[in-house]
Amino acid sequence: MNNLEFAINMEHDGEKFYKKQAEKNKDNSLNTVFLLLEEDEAHHARILQNKFNELTDSNTLSQVNNVFKESKGFISEFEKIPNQLDAYKFALEIERKSIDLYKSFLSESTDDQSKELFEFLIKQEKDHYTIFEELILLVERPEEWVENAEFGIREEY
Repeated sequence: MNNLEFAINMEHDGEKFYKKQAEKNKDNSLNTVFLLLEEDEAHHARILQNKFNELTDSNTLSQVNNVFKESKGFISEFEKIPNQLDAYKFALEIERKSIDLYKSFLSESTDDQSKELFEFLIKQEKDHYTIFEELILLVERPEEWVENAEFGIREEY
């Protein structure tokens, strides 16, 4: 299995993972977040699949687990219905692992098309990472900030 095939499989695994998390969280606000992530992972898989016949890479990854296969499932790691902050932090870690994996694929790529594709995927995963960082910030701020102007200057958000 080459890097591109591995990436396609990982994106499909991500799609399945986020779909399962959306189903487990169908009665709370996390459902929407996980459905959006599922859609993004499916989109990435389609892009990779379209490029599959054009790109080749000789590195074998049959022994490597991808970031979604390593996850036992979000719900089992937290309470029955996780709070938003825990869910966002968990997803942030998955996105970080995806970025690292695609960076390693980029460094192993030998042709310009492969490099361009993995650079695109790194940017996409970084965008997801930024979204989760912002969501974490929005959820944490009400718990950290005092709502009184006499306690100093606060940055706007």
